[in-house]
Amino acid sequence: MSESISIIAELREDVGKGASRRLRRDGRVPAVIYGGDRDPVQLTLDHDDLLHSANQESFFSSILEIKVGKKTTQQAVVRDMQRHPFKPVIMHIDFMRVSATELIRISVPVHFTGEEESPAGKASGVVIQHLMTEIEVSALPKNLPEYIEVDLSGMDGGDAVMLSEVKLPEGVAIPAMAQEGDEADTAVANAIYISED
Repeated sequence: MSESISIIAELREDVGKGASRRLRRDGRVPAVIYGGDRDPVQLTLDHDDLLHSANQESFFSSILEIKVGKKTTQQAVVRDMQRHPFKPVIMHIDFMRVSATELIRISVPVHFTGEEESPAGKASGVVIQHLMTEIEVSALPKNLPEYIEVDLSGMDGGDAVMLSEVKLPEGVAIPAMAQEGDEADTAVANAIYISED
């Protein structure tokens, strides 16, 4: 289960491009929270606090506690975040409310283990390729993993670890695997032979 990250937010009264520019000049980030059975709400967040949180890998695969004022707390996940093209600045962020009783679909990072101990990792002329950096999963918020671990310790030259072979925590599914046919089962990692010229 992923850890909970708290985000302090304030309600935003004025909206529009001009208002958003003023907020950014003041070190704030315009945001919106939507979903569930409630109307969308415009928010504003402290830029530096948000940037610090967004630099953690788990930020994008965690249930966030969005705190507005002293009484209102809503659980949400990040649905979209726009960054400045070259400055370390967050321009806007969208949150989607989550319910403890409804499945959510979200991409979580992949962590590879056992690469050095594997026969492929020890062999010369073999390269292990990580073909996926994240996997979309479906789970209730309480079962949402911070990351998916893929063990490569048994991998030999020419082998591949397929999506269907990934061990998932209890209560977690990969929606792509529900499709019919072999096309849904793609390689997460493989070990290829390279020719030495």
